[in-house]
Amino acid sequence: MPDDVRERKFGAVFDWFDQDGDRFLTKDDFQALAALFERAAPADRGAAAGAIREGFDEWWRLLLAHGDRDGEERIDPQEFAALMFSDITADGNFDATVVKIADGFLDALDTNGDGVLDIEEYVRLFDIVGVPPTASGEAFRRLDRDGNGVISRDEFRLAIREFYLSGDEDAPGNWLLGPLDRAA
Repeated sequence: MPDDVRERKFGAVFDWFDQDGDRFLTKDDFQALAALFERAAPADRGAAAGAIREGFDEWWRLLLAHGDRDGEERIDPQEFAALMFSDITADGNFDATVVKIADGFLDALDTNGDGVLDIEEYVRLFDIVGVPPTASGEAFRRLDRDGNGVISRDEFRLAIREFYLSGDEDAPGNWLLGPLDRAA
């Protein structure tokens, strides 16, 4: 059951990453997604945008290195899921890709520089990447674990880890892209 939950989440991530909708991930998809995330960064947050780009570049590099067996430089949904289980979520790789992007994204969207995301910043963040405000508002409520009205870096990282690593169907981090049934 836990791997079924993760497989559903990885399928949702694949669909999200497949920017051109051709059912394959390519370097162009990763560049388009990085550009989408980078647009969220204000002009004075170049380091955050750079971290986002580096994280997506590393993610793509790992996918190619471990999964592009035919040399066509594209990854299908089954290959993506297998690579997510075996390589991307491995300890060092996960921090170098997913956590790096998450930290850069949080830094980019923390518009007032207080080190946390308030509801407006959070909803804006996910609106940029295609999550409807109704879903991101509910996600914010679930991810604000201490109920103080903001999502700290630790709460955001915990949500990222739960989304990608947890097989618990009820983990609050599963709301990262909205409800799981929406993403499945």
